[in-house]
Amino acid sequence: MTNTVTGTARSDRKAGPLLAAWGAAATPGALAGTLLPPDAALPVPGGGGSAGFGELLGAYGARALRAVRERAEAEAGTPWPQPLASQYTRYFRDGNRTAYEAEVFERQDRLTRAVLMTLATPGGPATDSERWLDEVADGMSLLCEQTSWCWPAHEDTCRPRGTVLPDPAAPCLDLGAADVAAQLAWADHVLGDRLDARYPGLRERVRQEARARVLRPFVERRDWHWLGLDGDVHNWCPWICGNVLVAALRFGEPGEERASQVAWAVRGLDRYLAALPEDGSIDEGYEYWWNGACRALEALDVLEHATSGALAASGVPVVRATLRFPHLMRLGGPWYLNLADARARPPADQPWHVPYRWGVRLGEHDAVRHARSRRSGEIAATTELGRALLELADPEWHTPAPSDPDLSGPEPGEGSLMAAVWLPGTQVGLAREVAGSARGLTLAVKGGHNAEHHNHNDVGSVVVAVDGVPVLVDAGRPTYTAQTFGPDRYAIWTMQSSWHNVPEVRGTPQGQGPGCRARAVEVADESARFETRMDLAAAYPVPGLEHWWRTARLDRRASFVTVEDAWAFTAGVEPSVLHYLLAGQVERHEDGQVVVRPPDGARAALLTWDPAVATSTLTVRALDDPMLSEVWGERLTRLELRLPGTARGSFELRVEAHP
Repeated sequence: MTNTVTGTARSDRKAGPLLAAWGAAATPGALAGTLLPPDAALPVPGGGGSAGFGELLGAYGARALRAVRERAEAEAGTPWPQPLASQYTRYFRDGNRTAYEAEVFERQDRLTRAVLMTLATPGGPATDSERWLDEVADGMSLLCEQTSWCWPAHEDTCRPRGTVLPDPAAPCLDLGAADVAAQLAWADHVLGDRLDARYPGLRERVRQEARARVLRPFVERRDWHWLGLDGDVHNWCPWICGNVLVAALRFGEPGEERASQVAWAVRGLDRYLAALPEDGSIDEGYEYWWNGACRALEALDVLEHATSGALAASGVPVVRATLRFPHLMRLGGPWYLNLADARARPPADQPWHVPYRWGVRLGEHDAVRHARSRRSGEIAATTELGRALLELADPEWHTPAPSDPDLSGPEPGEGSLMAAVWLPGTQVGLAREVAGSARGLTLAVKGGHNAEHHNHNDVGSVVVAVDGVPVLVDAGRPTYTAQTFGPDRYAIWTMQSSWHNVPEVRGTPQGQGPGCRARAVEVADESARFETRMDLAAAYPVPGLEHWWRTARLDRRASFVTVEDAWAFTAGVEPSVLHYLLAGQVERHEDGQVVVRPPDGARAALLTWDPAVATSTLTVRALDDPMLSEVWGERLTRLELRLPGTARGSFELRVEAHP
């Protein structure tokens, strides 16, 4: 089949780490002869449903699907979620994207629960299993009737046409569309024979929709921004390419067309991994690892199975490097170092079986211990279908953990907590007093620049945790709206440097763009101390600013953190202000002292400075957005330290644990 390619993006010729390792084996011609047939291409039992999964599920299935069953039973027989035109148009009218997305997500989640319940229920005529199969058919049919699988915030036909509703004749391939196609492919794979017997014709309709809305647009257009053909590759690329890979393996026309779709998905995965720094770090932060690098790992798992091992990525260095990123970013317990739009306390129900499986495969024991320590043993009621099926089909993951003293202590998985880490690819560092324990102080530092993905203006920011709980914090981000990724992004307070732990230089916050970056970054990691030093001057459009050195130091022997700022101007006497965002209960004890009692019952932090050098004020920021309040509670407090308006000077803040 000859595809008509549209768009003006540059060609994609340079091989990344996957194509460099696989060479001709990843071409359409080779894949046409290598790919397993559709009925065998996905790495879970397929065909008739419960017969294939029964042995795998066993007693674990009943326990793991407890939350799924409870939710499914409660919603069975009730009207399905119905996304409406009025909800879709809200994005274009008032910027609200959640009203429509909530209905779409709930519809897909209900379909996933119905599929899982069908698999977990013994089959046969006139059984309870058929009730769940009817639910599955209803959900699949509703998705086929849905005008667009694209989320309104990503629709690329409305604004050019001056409309507020999508054009079914010009399907937009985004995260939502690719996700639906993959979900339908997984459902078709595990329930295909039973769907044919009870709903003949439904599966063909599903194939037609997936091909028209996803598979053909995927190969016929080269101007999808998420392909990264302009050099800007981000987490959409593996997320979409991984889901398209699943859909192509199941729904692609046999032969050259299917092989071409898979090969183009492979090139997208290759492009994403090539864009990661050698240390595997993610500029979007830990939470986005799950929808970027983890999506790539999941796709590589599927690809290795579908090619009978011909395309295996175990020897690719950046795969091993990025596998380490989640446990390197852990502060302690449920808390992680958050950057950009990520949250410091992200959802715990992630597909932990993915880093576990890769950790076992690559001999990365810290990744294995970390994943095991986060395992809940239960499939969340909102888990994606593919992720749920792969977890259920992995008997090693859901068997009892092997004997490991690191998994039996009061804070399991702490053995994966490194004494210090520095990731030069993103200029992010994290250090704690003692390796293997969250007890005491942890210092995290970020250099980088202000054109990163999901960027916040935060060059030079620091985070300090006590006993693994952040006290000097990065707020994260509020609920997404049209403003979040629009021209007014930095009007949102959480994106501004004024609400990060950085200076405001002579009344001027940090600017945006790749030139607003840390310079002359130095790192020292010794047994007694961890220290970073960087010049922040380039991040501030301030005339006459020669340098603004920021030195952040963890003194392991004396158990305190210091953040020193030293500045030099060619002229002028205007004062600057240091901002520190504090979480928990904040108490001013005396001039030059503030005590912060963090959430989670951790020990307090004592902040001290020289009151003769800087005057201080406290500003309380009430939190009314659940994306923020669910992490930090009702408020955050900003400590403002007004510096003298001298041409040269220095100032030090000290942080230590407070009994």
